Amino acid sequence: MALRLRRTLTPISCPCWWRHLSSTAAPKPPPLLWEHSSKSSTSKESITLQLFSWGRGASGQLGGGIEEIRIYPAPVATLSVPLNFSLSHAIPGRLSQSLSSSEAQVEVGISCGLFHSGLVVDGKLWIWGKGDGGRLGFGHENSVFVPTLNPNLESKLRSIALGGLHSIALDVLGRVFTWGYGGFGALGHSVYHRELLPKLVEGSWDGEICRIATSGTHTAAITKSGKLYIWGRDEGDGRLGLGPGRGPDHAGGNSTPSEVKALPVPVAAASCGGFFTMALTEEGQLWNWGANSNYELGRGDKIGGWKPQPVPSLKDISENIYMYLTVLYVRQRRSFSWGHGGHGQLGHSSLHSRKIPEPVEALANERVSYIACGGSSSAAITDKGKLYMWGNAADSQLGVPGLRDVQSSPIEVNFLGGRRARGSQGDYCPTLLSSSSSVKNAVDDEKFCMSSGTLSLRLIIPVDV
Repeated sequence: MALRLRRTLTPISCPCWWRHLSSTAAPKPPPLLWEHSSKSSTSKESITLQLFSWGRGASGQLGGGIEEIRIYPAPVATLSVPLNFSLSHAIPGRLSQSLSSSEAQVEVGISCGLFHSGLVVDGKLWIWGKGDGGRLGFGHENSVFVPTLNPNLESKLRSIALGGLHSIALDVLGRVFTWGYGGFGALGHSVYHRELLPKLVEGSWDGEICRIATSGTHTAAITKSGKLYIWGRDEGDGRLGLGPGRGPDHAGGNSTPSEVKALPVPVAAASCGGFFTMALTEEGQLWNWGANSNYELGRGDKIGGWKPQPVPSLKDISENIYMYLTVLYVRQRRSFSWGHGGHGQLGHSSLHSRKIPEPVEALANERVSYIACGGSSSAAITDKGKLYMWGNAADSQLGVPGLRDVQSSPIEVNFLGGRRARGSQGDYCPTLLSSSSSVKNAVDDEKFCMSSGTLSLRLIIPVDV
């Protein structure tokens, strides 16, 4: 999904096309979900953001109100926020700098799970998509096809992370809430049943939690002091990193948050893959552990294990990973990928897997500012505001019509009259941000964020026009 920014309070409509429609007429403007009030902010001037989505939306995760497949990016919702807003950086593996209350009055963030999506604006949560397992947190299991405010979270949220059949939220007090399907201990409540409403996770950590991450069935939380706590599913692959006697119980998981004591250094960010986990230090050193049958750990072999180890060939990095695929970029803005490449998602113009991190040569002349990975597709945004995507295109999730089912090299996504974009990955639908002018200033300021899922894209970024 994406957001478009303008210095106006008027929602902006744009042309979009639907695979199941023959007409190309412009639809009605997307709804205004949140509007800035100058009385509650130091900034009197506002900017308009638009959230976009495309690809497969069979469970309503596109947010357009129906089950559909969108060939092109189309607007879902509009936000009017103060100019001094900030974008939430609760992104797997994303290092961020905290802002004081005087620097940013309103935070905006997005996340994608398995067939559900979420948007946080000024501490409030809008969520939509498939409702099985209670993952939407409305007290029932019904699906919701448009962004809907969840009234069951009374505290102000800092960020969210959506998993397979569950969801996790972090509030401004450093508390963690989870809800949805509780199988394998994914919720961290020392039980294995579902929770239809958000429930506080009472972990054994000292102090506040500052970062959260999740995947299909396991979850991680980081304290301000850099300690990593983890819980959820572990089928003997070691993805929890807890070691002998501290791993899964008879139910195939660990339902109690447990510290990963084998990490010898403080952690700044974490990312949960399908069967493995990664942690990033403030110095930019990447550590990982868990399953390695598809070279997910990037060590040149298929030997996995529970004990965290550094990736020797990578230093000074930021990263984003999901499932069998790993893509990251170093601070010099070069992109590397490794792991399973069966859908072309590594971007090396082939379907071969990669045993160790290798540069994405097609992006060698581009300075990558952000990346997002799905289970079988990937996205990159450059400092010039260009959006590139590659991998599985079977459900139009790359946003470029006419492609074969597999696109093994990065291709630029051109849409909305050449406007620039920012993007992130979800399950079967991408999301994107666009503007009628370059977004270079926003990229330089790092006022943007992305979220990863399995086959879809989500993105939020401000653009000064």
